[in-house]
Amino acid sequence: MKTVKHSSVIQKHGADILSSQGMQVEKNCIQHGTYSVYDHSLFVTSMCISISKKLHLKINERSLVRGALLHDYFLYDWHEKTKENMIHGFTHPGKALRNAEKCFKLNAVEKNMIKRHMFPLTPVPPRFKESMVLCLADKICATYETVGGFKRKLGKKLRRVGSHD
Repeated sequence: MKTVKHSSVIQKHGADILSSQGMQVEKNCIQHGTYSVYDHSLFVTSMCISISKKLHLKINERSLVRGALLHDYFLYDWHEKTKENMIHGFTHPGKALRNAEKCFKLNAVEKNMIKRHMFPLTPVPPRFKESMVLCLADKICATYETVGGFKRKLGKKLRRVGSHD
């Protein structure tokens, strides 16, 4: 992702996270389609800020940025064919939280954001506005990343088919 909306806000609250060793690992792990976990995390964080501004929500901006950046801090390639990765959607929030707690001081809002961002796939709902915004932003971004990849592949196939006429 070359440019990110709200980059100054993200840098203000998350520069230490973005420069961390774990986030450098995330640059090499694919999340959805061709998006790395790092790019996905930036995209989701930017979307969280946009949603909270659009809805005029009174949120803790620092917590929103930090929780969003760390929501997928699981630090492995979930596309590898292992028994454990088959249930990645259910288990990665807990892994991301454990990893984030080892590296950063987190408040209750940030912890809840990371742990509950997969609701309703994970059954316990988010507790804070920031967590709810993250749930929504993550689903919007994941859909865009996944469907966008399908659309690009389909477009290439259709162009190839069309060129054979």
